[in-house]
Amino acid sequence: MSTPIAKELVKNYITPGGLQRLRDELRLLLTRERPAVTEVVAWAAGNGDRSENADYQYGKRRLRQIDGRIRFLTKRIDAAHVVDPESPRSGRAATQVFFGATVRYVNDAGSEQVVSVVGADEVDLDRRHISWLSPLARALMKSGPGDRVALHAPAGSEDLRIVEVRYERIPVQPFTEPSGAESAPKARPRTSRST
Repeated sequence: MSTPIAKELVKNYITPGGLQRLRDELRLLLTRERPAVTEVVAWAAGNGDRSENADYQYGKRRLRQIDGRIRFLTKRIDAAHVVDPESPRSGRAATQVFFGATVRYVNDAGSEQVVSVVGADEVDLDRRHISWLSPLARALMKSGPGDRVALHAPAGSEDLRIVEVRYERIPVQPFTEPSGAESAPKARPRTSRST
């Protein structure tokens, strides 16, 4: 028996920038990281007893992690349902909160906040990008300017007043190679050798 949330998780709502970030990470893993680790594992396997070979054991463990991440990214990309916040909207879709909205609201204390509703793979709390599955996004959904909504979160409940709903580009931090990644060296320029 499936729950409503389980059905919603099948679709991976995402912005175009978020999808590009997933694709960039997958490309890095497939073209640089995995080949580099495979090369290390092959080298270590040729050094004798594998049971006491730390390079081999670490390499195999890292290869399993990379393969798991590749499977995860592939599933997320395959399930992606891209929603462009900049696409033209009409009627309720232009004035109420749905996926891709940037919302300005005021809480009980009178503090004004701005959040953007994005996919689960795009959450960035420093930039105030919240998942459409979060309690705050769920409370805001289908509300418009002037509406009051109740936020029920683990920290307690509070009333929010919607001030503005707009649809615009949501800048997603591009994927960058993590420091210390074991990726293959980037292509080096060829130098001529004298013989």
